Amino acid sequence: MSEEIVSLQQDHSNSPLYSEDLAPVPKHRRTWSKWHLAALWVGMAVCIPTYLLASYMIGGGMTWVESLVIIGLANIIITIPMVLNGHAGVKYGIPFPVIGRSSFGIRGIHIPAVVRALVACGWFGIQTWIGGLAIYAIFNAATGSIGNNGLCLGKFISFGIFWLINMYFIWKGTESIKFLEQYAAPILILIGVILIGWGAKQAGGFGIVLEQSEQLKNPVAQRPAEDKIILNPLVDKNGKIKADEYRLIVDDETRAWIPLENSEIRSVDIATKDTKVQFRKRDKDREIISSEYLVTPDRLKERPPSKLWQYILWLTIMLGFWATMSLSIADITRYAASQKDQVVGQFIGLPGTMMLYSFVGIFVTCAAVINFDDILIASDAPWDPVSLLAKFKSPTVVIISQVFMIIATLSTNIAANVIAPANAFSNLSPKHINFQKGGLITAIIGVIICPWILMDQIQWILIFVSGLLGPVLGIMLADYFVIRKKRIDLDEIYEVNGKYQYSNGFNPSAMVALFVGVFVAVIGFFVKSLEPLYNLSWFTGFIVSFVLYYLLMKKNQHVTVS
Repeated sequence: MSEEIVSLQQDHSNSPLYSEDLAPVPKHRRTWSKWHLAALWVGMAVCIPTYLLASYMIGGGMTWVESLVIIGLANIIITIPMVLNGHAGVKYGIPFPVIGRSSFGIRGIHIPAVVRALVACGWFGIQTWIGGLAIYAIFNAATGSIGNNGLCLGKFISFGIFWLINMYFIWKGTESIKFLEQYAAPILILIGVILIGWGAKQAGGFGIVLEQSEQLKNPVAQRPAEDKIILNPLVDKNGKIKADEYRLIVDDETRAWIPLENSEIRSVDIATKDTKVQFRKRDKDREIISSEYLVTPDRLKERPPSKLWQYILWLTIMLGFWATMSLSIADITRYAASQKDQVVGQFIGLPGTMMLYSFVGIFVTCAAVINFDDILIASDAPWDPVSLLAKFKSPTVVIISQVFMIIATLSTNIAANVIAPANAFSNLSPKHINFQKGGLITAIIGVIICPWILMDQIQWILIFVSGLLGPVLGIMLADYFVIRKKRIDLDEIYEVNGKYQYSNGFNPSAMVALFVGVFVAVIGFFVKSLEPLYNLSWFTGFIVSFVLYYLLMKKNQHVTVS
């Protein structure tokens, strides 16, 4: 890749498309080395959603080895377009919304940029809620209070405190973000290693822990027939069932506890009724009761998807995880000193960190299954680290570990979910919205979307979002590498009536390619027979829009290509 760095030749300070935040980053401010970029990716990848996704895969029937292979492959794949799209950031020093003017038009870019910004706002809210939960756990540990499992005032106050911490870094600007990531990265790697060591030591061996992943693959209870239920409570490392009793809750009628002597239940009166199951364990002077688990009939008549298809589906979900960053990576690479720094830094930081912390999530959750007696069913396992760390009895351990959790969440939130939307909102009105104001808009929307509701829908949001953003990436890469051969007229990109004005500010070729790509990618969400297109939404949208944009641009010879 060329090391060439292009600078502006004219003064555009009076242009409504220009501002200091959207202007090319001068050479003397290109202070991010490959290690800064690697640290940035460590800070972004070490987050609770990374931890959770691997657990979701095991809960969906994958083995821990299959989960790690898919995660590793997906992140190697996504790093390639990440590096390609980061090239323009280094060469021209401009952020994603400004680069996108060349392909979408000076107004057309607002559509994908704002969609990407709104997605980031959603993630900002989710991460801020998670950080607030860590603060809430610290308060409970310090005061000896018992935490509330549901929504409560304390959680919302903690959410507000963490929101203000985020706002501090937003207001200090990008150099504070570089400082945060640089010092957070080694701390985050260290805590991952410590968690693995804790799990292996407490369980009595590395292999013993990983064997527990087989338990987490199974549903708590299965209903192969209307009048039959198969129970799957957790067992300890010696193979002994941890629960002593179970009870059924049928149409909201709670029945008596029954000794757990047989894993199979047969009862005619549950055949057509809403049925839940719950487990109990009596341990000396305390009673442990699991959460309720709704038992739904197995789909006996439906042919289960092949293993290969499951792999492809999860691969698409994993790609959706960083679909947003692959679009806006130039927001960060514009600060890199060279193309080599951005390429090496991203490949060092992203795939390895995602695999490491996904493994941490798998390993520690499996260890918790046998290390904590109060976990009786798989759905009660502490899938997220905040819930896990809150289980420790020592207030000191809880407080220190939750501080680390706050650092991890903060480093992810600021780098991944603030820079891009702040630039996107700034691009809507460069003369009136600077980076700080754009970050404030992001933070406010992050509250409005009610992240405490979105938490349980993350994986399905990801696959839908990948269908929306894959086409944008396809258009940008086709434009920059195939159509323009990596040449953008930097001065024209700030001109209202320049070559990137196209038709009233919109490039018709990009608009058509975007609409068709998104339509093909997500139509399967609404039309059952086309569901495979939706399951492969990132690939589908990317390929369709890439090819269509190229053909349309070549056909429209009147369009000036720089």
